Amino acid sequence: MIIGRLPRRLRLVLGLSVDEPATPVAVAGPPLGEFVAYAADCRIFGQFALAPGRLSDLLNSHDEYELVDVQLESLADGHILSTPVVLAARDELVAVHASGPAGPRARRTNTRAWPILIRSDPYLIRGYLHVLPGADPIASFRHRKPMVPLTDAWIEYMLAGKPQRLFLGTVVVNRELAESFQLTVTAEVELPEIPAGAVGPLTKDFTGTVLGRSA
Repeated sequence: MIIGRLPRRLRLVLGLSVDEPATPVAVAGPPLGEFVAYAADCRIFGQFALAPGRLSDLLNSHDEYELVDVQLESLADGHILSTPVVLAARDELVAVHASGPAGPRARRTNTRAWPILIRSDPYLIRGYLHVLPGADPIASFRHRKPMVPLTDAWIEYMLAGKPQRLFLGTVVVNRELAESFQLTVTAEVELPEIPAGAVGPLTKDFTGTVLGRSA
């Protein structure tokens, strides 16, 4: 659990009492990119140091990731915690998506896309798994490194007792946390109706599009 192990120095953003003001952190070095992760008890919004190459390669090459200017949205009640720095372990993250440049064109290969459904409590993830032509997609998924990219992906989960269904585009899922996975007919799902005013402060992607519907 990520929220449960955080230090006391947190700001509770949505109406709860302030414990201790967070101290701004000056970050030097590489440019920062936006980072959104899905953990067992929360969604994590922050920034991380961009590096050349694909996001999946970056995630697979490290066991922990340092994020700055972080907000954590509790799945239990929707409260948002704010903290200057979080060190997130790979084995705590069910899925990750982030902004930044695409991977090197030379690394791209001709692949076939297979629709896949992944259950990783408390999330249900649908998307397209890309494998080499002729390869068994399930065997390919089982034998890859822990963090596996999917395209045209959706994620479903409960937030404060209410069902959520978000379109993520490209997402990297943690194969080691998958409780089950299976091929499906399609990864597409029907968009839910979102009541007016129901979109919270952290439900937009990095292009300004509300996740799950048009802005």
